[in-house]
Amino acid sequence: MSWLSKIFGGAPSEPEPLPAEEYKGFAITPAPQKTSDGFRIAATIERDGKTHHMIRADTLRDHDGAVEATMLKAKQVIDQQGDRIFL
Repeated sequence: MSWLSKIFGGAPSEPEPLPAEEYKGFAITPAPQKTSDGFRIAATIERDGKTHHMIRADTLRDHDGAVEATMLKAKQVIDQQGDRIFL
């Protein structure tokens, strides 16, 4: 962090955690990761106390687009793999 950012307010704050969305009994919490190119698709998928961290190589320029793409990808993973994602 540069000395100017320390003087004028410090580092930008982390975005608020996004709410989970229920889908076919799974809880999907989108968590796009900031990269130099934009935002990487990432989410946490949970069910019955089990957790799967989904991270994809896809990146999108804006945060809202990354959230939307994350939800679509997570739902696709659930449709294709179901409970096998926890193995």
